[in-house]
Amino acid sequence: MAVSRINEAGLNVNQYGNRNVIINGAMQVAQRGTSFTGLGGSTGAVYNLDRFHTFDSATAGRATVTQESDGPDGFANSLKMACTTADTSVAAGEIFMLSQRLEGQDLQQFAKGTSSAKPFTVSFYVKGNAAATYIVELIDTDNSRQCSKTFSVTTAWTRIELTFPADTTGVLDDDNARSFDLNIWLHAGSTYTSGTLNSSAFASTTNANRAVGGSSFFDSTSRTFFITGVQMEVGDTATDFEHRTFGDELAKCQRYFLRSYDYGTATGTATSTGSQATTAAVSQSYASAGTYNFPVEMRATPTVTLYSTANASTTGKVSADGTDGTGSASFVGTNSVFILRSNDGGGVAANVIMKAHLIADAEL
Repeated sequence: MAVSRINEAGLNVNQYGNRNVIINGAMQVAQRGTSFTGLGGSTGAVYNLDRFHTFDSATAGRATVTQESDGPDGFANSLKMACTTADTSVAAGEIFMLSQRLEGQDLQQFAKGTSSAKPFTVSFYVKGNAAATYIVELIDTDNSRQCSKTFSVTTAWTRIELTFPADTTGVLDDDNARSFDLNIWLHAGSTYTSGTLNSSAFASTTNANRAVGGSSFFDSTSRTFFITGVQMEVGDTATDFEHRTFGDELAKCQRYFLRSYDYGTATGTATSTGSQATTAAVSQSYASAGTYNFPVEMRATPTVTLYSTANASTTGKVSADGTDGTGSASFVGTNSVFILRSNDGGGVAANVIMKAHLIADAEL
């Protein structure tokens, strides 16, 4: 009996995987926690739900971001933003946005900067407490080029579908560095709103044309903004959201940020569960040492912070024989880190158990 072959031309495009270049678009993964308060001011990028961050500059307004069990049919989670301090006197340079930064090597399929360049289609679900207009911006940070489009929010979940034109100028770098940002402008001063919205084609970045026509999220402490199902894909048509398993999404997120704590256990919790442990004594200067192997290869050499398993308020400490000693992360690479625990002159005996937690950050 002959075995028939699937005709590729007959497959629905929704059956193809890896269409969505956005990570954690369904807001499933929240390694850092599920509530982030006091966002705003001049702190720059502050990561919240994995791979997403708020970016602010000079704002008097403040917001809280939470992971919510609220979404349109087919989505269990969303990111909610709530205004906690209003800002109705908007200075020229103010910015507040929700963003995700992308590696150039993950965007080569768009053929940007070539004669075969392809459109970008961005889609997502949104709702709020009242009607509002916000801005989606795609910005090529390699070549300082951008394009922006408005979208409307209502009190009901609505899917937004926006197609950005192909750009034959400016090839994206084929590496693991930041090349491209997806920005959702929620508040902007006249520095970014005094021109004409650059919506028809990618062009050299002119600040005045980036966020024209948007509402201010900080206009009232009643203001809320929910979002989920964020997708960016090749072509001029928005396909159904590409759902991935929680495990797959977590592994993608861990390329940029990971923790040794069990998922759902807050960073800094006094617990040995999930910690790195070893009994190897290496010298009089160091009581013990051990290698922590990352669950996935990280994007780049991460910044590693050590946490004691015995004292929730102590960072840079490693526990041994029931006491804390000074810890250090050495030989840090993209696959592992070597953790040393000094005896600090305390006379820690050989072959004691050394335990430590860590976080590793390789965000763009």
